[in-house]
Amino acid sequence: MEDIKDLIIIGGGQSALACAYFLRRTDVEYLILDNQEQCGGAWLHTWDSLTLFSPAEYSSLPGWFMPKTEGKFPSREEVINYLCKYEERYEIPVERPVSVKKVTKEDDLFVLLTDKGEFRSRAVISATGTWGKPFVPDVPGSDNFNGEQVHSAHYKNPENYRGKKVLVVGEGNSGAQLLAELSKVTLTEWAVREDPDFLPPDVDGRVLFNVASAKYHAEQKGEKFDASKYNLGNIVQVPPVKEALERNALQSKGSLKEIIANGIVWDTGEKEEFDVIIWCTGFGYATHHLKELVSTDKRGKIKTEGTRAVETEGLWLVGYGGCTGYASATLIGVGRTAKETVKEVEGFLAE
Repeated sequence: MEDIKDLIIIGGGQSALACAYFLRRTDVEYLILDNQEQCGGAWLHTWDSLTLFSPAEYSSLPGWFMPKTEGKFPSREEVINYLCKYEERYEIPVERPVSVKKVTKEDDLFVLLTDKGEFRSRAVISATGTWGKPFVPDVPGSDNFNGEQVHSAHYKNPENYRGKKVLVVGEGNSGAQLLAELSKVTLTEWAVREDPDFLPPDVDGRVLFNVASAKYHAEQKGEKFDASKYNLGNIVQVPPVKEALERNALQSKGSLKEIIANGIVWDTGEKEEFDVIIWCTGFGYATHHLKELVSTDKRGKIKTEGTRAVETEGLWLVGYGGCTGYASATLIGVGRTAKETVKEVEGFLAE
């Protein structure tokens, strides 16, 4: 008889693990399909020096605190180790590597077409996040550039760029962090649309999560909450950024107007040569596998109510950022939406 699961979760990172924690308390028969070779989710592909913005005790999935870390903020390796241990601790059923190419629906069953054959389930949670959909803005002349272009999703460390002149594009946290370390080994410039804003040195992810939570609870009650003091999009002064600010390395020449064969044109009209352009311009939503079930916008965003897909019954999306719940793309924040999603899935399957 064909094996039909109650639920299949697509993606094996932190959002899937948070859902799995709450599924332990149910009778739902589920399976996680992960396209990675090993545990660790998107953290397997981040740059080497990336750390979280929050201390370990504010960076945990539900049920088990992240162990104390060496530095103030957990490193890439420490996060990967935590996610792997979490998976082991709760004996979470993951099959990998399995790449889901397309999801369709036949009657009341979802059919997942993968590189390892077909899987079928009554419900689906998509937890593929954003890392697999790097976004690069459409800048005039970008196809004419003779140098190297790389998105922050594929950047590893500054050694690959030693001796090359590098332009970092993007005024967010990734732009500041990459510029901080690149500026130590080579010539760099920073292109931004707006002057970057830095949070006070004592504000980290712990504070930002508390602010986001307070704002969420206020809105649930129909109240107003002034979070203007803590713009959640401003740059966190993690140690490398703070050090770079002290040596005046995080200065921008303005915005990028056009790309030419050997460099760029600034908005002032000045031309400047570069060997490498690194795009720190964010991500879309890795939802290409759902295109036959629901409509998406240019960035891959799907219309949801909470985490439930509006257009397709039995489909949920967890961990895609603000559109699927406050702080849902963070380790500590995804627990709330994962818990609610599992409740909804359980109710749906009981119908």
